Formats: sequence, structure tokens, C-alpha cells
Amino acid sequence: MTSAVSPARVAGGLTELWSPRVIGELDDAYIKVAKIHGTLAWHSHEHEDEMFLVLKGRLRIEMESANVELREGDMYVVPKGVRHNPVADEECLVMLIERKSTLHTGNVITKKTRSLDEQLRPIGA
Repeated sequence: MTSAVSPARVAGGLTELWSPRVIGELDDAYIKVAKIHGTLAWHSHEHEDEMFLVLKGRLRIEMESANVELREGDMYVVPKGVRHNPVADEECLVMLIERKSTLHTGNVITKKTRSLDEQLRPIGA
């Protein structure tokens, strides 16, 4: 990559909800952005932590033990193995940092689940 990237601008330009797109790599992790609204799915990532950073809007991460409310600029790391369900009551832009091995919705497959190939598509494609 030879130019700066604005995660908020890229996420804001996405047309699909709940369809993360890779905007960078950091060692064995992908940096992703997504535009979200509504509920994703209860799932977990058995071997990977997952970092959420709210770029715009609000996000609630529901977990069996408690919920975490994130506002613009807030971040939270869901520990590996913890079942969680991201929920955005209004449109929200997020940045995620996940290991390259992390499956979008863990072992749960829904209509919103995106493959790694889909997440690696060039922006605008």
C-alpha cells in the first residue's frame, strides 16, 4: 500500500450491510471495515480475539454474561471463545482487527456470512 486510507470513508462508501472488506494487513491480522445495521448472529471465534472500533454511530455487543455499548471512537475486544452478537439499532460504521484465520461468523452460517474471498474483494467491486 502506497497511500493513506480513511477507514471511515471506505466504510461509509460500502453498499452492503454486514459485509466486511479488508483494507489492510498487519502481520497475521486483517484490518477490515463494515457498514452495519440490525443484528448479525450469535457466534464465537474459538481461537481468535476480535477487535471492534466504532467509526460512526453506536454498536451493542451482546454476550451471554453482559452487553457492551460502544459509541463513536470506542473499541472493545471480544475474547476468543466468547459467544457474541453485534447489534446496531441504526446504521453504524466499524473497523475490525482479526487474525487472518477468523471466520466471519465463526462456525455459524447465515445469509449474512461472508467468505474470506468476499471480504478481500477490491473496494467498489
